[in-house]
Amino acid sequence: MKINIYIIDKKSKNDLYTPLIDHYLRSAKRFADINIYEIFGKDISKANDTSPKMAKVQYSKVLDKYLAGGYNVVLDPSSKEVDSYEFSELLKDRGVVNFFIGGAYGFERDFLLKSNKAISFGKITLSHKLIKVVLMEQIFRGLSILNNHPYHK
Repeated sequence: MKINIYIIDKKSKNDLYTPLIDHYLRSAKRFADINIYEIFGKDISKANDTSPKMAKVQYSKVLDKYLAGGYNVVLDPSSKEVDSYEFSELLKDRGVVNFFIGGAYGFERDFLLKSNKAISFGKITLSHKLIKVVLMEQIFRGLSILNNHPYHK
């Protein structure tokens, strides 16, 4: 199984969260090949400074090409909240799963409609770096559930 995480965020090295992300990457390695793609550039920066609507358009434009191939899951705070068992079902019997984390303003509705599923980890606002850790933990937990690994218990 291959899991891709596409996130609108500046590349980070040696920050507080890197060891946690690396821990979950190593832990999940036996179950899946996981890659994280941090995407940010001058077009996104400019759109962020212009307006929330323009930012959403730019996030969607940049990530749209990654929707081809795989089961696409968008993290969106206004979508249905899922528990760990429901989350694990998103991974079940899939060759490739792509997760998308938008920028500060989220995604356009059209981008959400193009995905296979939009989910929420709750109504609270988390930083991009922290949501990346939470997503990694849930991926490992979901893979553990599917593979009867004791981590989930």
